[in-house]
Amino acid sequence: MTHSTTDHDAALPVLDLREFDRGTDPTARSRFVEQLRETCHDVGFFYLVGHGIGDTLFREVEEVTRAFFALPEADRMAIAMTRSPHFRGYTPLGGELTNGRADRREEIDLGPERPAPALTAADPPWRRLLGPNQWPAAIPQFRATMFTWHEQMDTVGHRLLRALATSLGQPDDRFDSWVDPDPEATIKAIHYPPSGPDDDHQGVGTHRDFGLLTFVLQDTVGGLQVERDGRYLDVPHLPGALVVNLGEMLQLATHGYLKATVHRVISPPAGMQRFSVIYFFNPRLDATLTPVDLPAELAAQAPGGHSADPDNPILATYGENILKVRLRAHADVAKRHHADLLAAAN
Repeated sequence: MTHSTTDHDAALPVLDLREFDRGTDPTARSRFVEQLRETCHDVGFFYLVGHGIGDTLFREVEEVTRAFFALPEADRMAIAMTRSPHFRGYTPLGGELTNGRADRREEIDLGPERPAPALTAADPPWRRLLGPNQWPAAIPQFRATMFTWHEQMDTVGHRLLRALATSLGQPDDRFDSWVDPDPEATIKAIHYPPSGPDDDHQGVGTHRDFGLLTFVLQDTVGGLQVERDGRYLDVPHLPGALVVNLGEMLQLATHGYLKATVHRVISPPAGMQRFSVIYFFNPRLDATLTPVDLPAELAAQAPGGHSADPDNPILATYGENILKVRLRAHADVAKRHHADLLAAAN
């Protein structure tokens, strides 16, 4: 059944994806679809259970993440993102910007494992994002664990996107052409060290996610906060659950009916550290998202989608847009590998 919210769950609904899969129980499926639509229209954030990923894999993902950030600095820097024109690899503390300010976190970014293409001047710039990951040699199981995580999360992403299409009165495969056959799904494993006495406590600054669906596996240390009605609410750990939020592309494509919610992460207090692993389920790089024709009763509740950046046409080719995001967030990688794009933009 769909779970109700308690005070411990910090005002976020808890949705059970098994209800959407139960073809023999149309009542449960209808209830799930309705609550999913209402939640994504109202809040844009929720806990997801019944996703089918076992506690063992959760634990293994967390273990290799902690092991990576426990490596000596030299081992982490051996796969620094500055070595990758594809924006893959390790970013040290303060190396990523949100709203122009450095975040207090270190991370490793992973994406679909592909060979780097032989590029020509005729290729669109976003094809520079295609390429291999960088893997920590000191942790052989890191790669296999993250591959397994990616495969299972891909299934969850497809299931939830189909449920969301159904909730909007669309055929359940309405969004399949945006992601298939090769979604630009990325993984970000993150370590937030404790804040110091003079820090501004920006683990990650206030922002909306850019793409379609974000899934967060977080530990028991708090810090994730969601903006609701002008104030920030804590999103505590819920055992076995993924925290899910929607990205701006769904907000734009549904004329603002679906909500991409502002959120942030506050640095842990002294003596504590936070780990999380995020799976971004996003469109193919060459996909162009077309607006959704909502049923009249939903269209009447759609305020009109808008981008946080009016100069950024979010419904254009996804690769064009995500490349802009990468260039802004990782200025050191942009200067080292993509100086021509920076010059062309000025």
